[in-house]
Amino acid sequence: MRDGFAGYHPAVNMVYFAAVLVFAMFLMHPVCLLISLVSSVSYAFCLRGEQGARFKICYLLPLPVLVMLLNPLFNHRGLTVLCALPSGNPLTLESVLYGAAAGCLMAAVLSWFYCYTAVMTSDKFVYLFGRVIPSMSLVLSMTLRFVPRFRAQFQAVRQAQRCIGRDLSNGRLLQRMRHGARILSVMVSWSMEHAVETADSMKSRGYGLPGRTAFSIYRFQRRDGCLLALILLLTAYIAAGGLLGGLSFDYFPVVGGQVHGVYTVTVYIADLILCLLPVILHIKEAQTWKSSRLRA
Repeated sequence: MRDGFAGYHPAVNMVYFAAVLVFAMFLMHPVCLLISLVSSVSYAFCLRGEQGARFKICYLLPLPVLVMLLNPLFNHRGLTVLCALPSGNPLTLESVLYGAAAGCLMAAVLSWFYCYTAVMTSDKFVYLFGRVIPSMSLVLSMTLRFVPRFRAQFQAVRQAQRCIGRDLSNGRLLQRMRHGARILSVMVSWSMEHAVETADSMKSRGYGLPGRTAFSIYRFQRRDGCLLALILLLTAYIAAGGLLGGLSFDYFPVVGGQVHGVYTVTVYIADLILCLLPVILHIKEAQTWKSSRLRA
């Protein structure tokens, strides 16, 4: 079963991720941070299943706790003093909460980028920017694909070396170092050869030349326009709420935010709908797929 949101036009995917990433980086309100983090983790679980959940639990979710513990060691601003550190500097409640918020921000941004790499494949990126910035789009596409391809090739090379007894786990320390150097040499040679082959292949196809036509499987349909209009509407409403002070929140000198009643709540709801759009579409696609299987 494919992901419902990933099946939309690449322009819709790009606009969506640009919006949620900007809001995740600039909205420091605790409610917005919590919505962004929970939504991104939920979508990663929809995309990658247990693998995505394991990545979030092991690497991203401890990040807010780590930043919350480290920030008070360097930031001593705030009026609510909890205790004194061994260095004599005060430990303030505001610095602890700001560290937790900064950690949630970093975790949310990394989580959204994790989802971005799963949805915005290299062919989508080249489709969007191949005619505008052909060289840059090709370089970025190769860069985004390099890490997963490198990992897959590394596992293949290591498995081959393990079969002949030359893996990193075979032999003594000096022999392991030699085996590791041999594997590293193979990977470097493979990387350079792959880059040269890709460049020659794209050049022989006339990539980047003026007037060159290209086949594309993407067509901007009515449903793409409806979803794009919804994303832009929610983005404009949330941005207006931030500019008008509806999402203002202060951590220093004391923790507190301005309350704007019903309007602020509607901005929260708009942010929640925007961040959960991929999850909603994924669930809808899953229900459609399940219904079609039952009818068959």
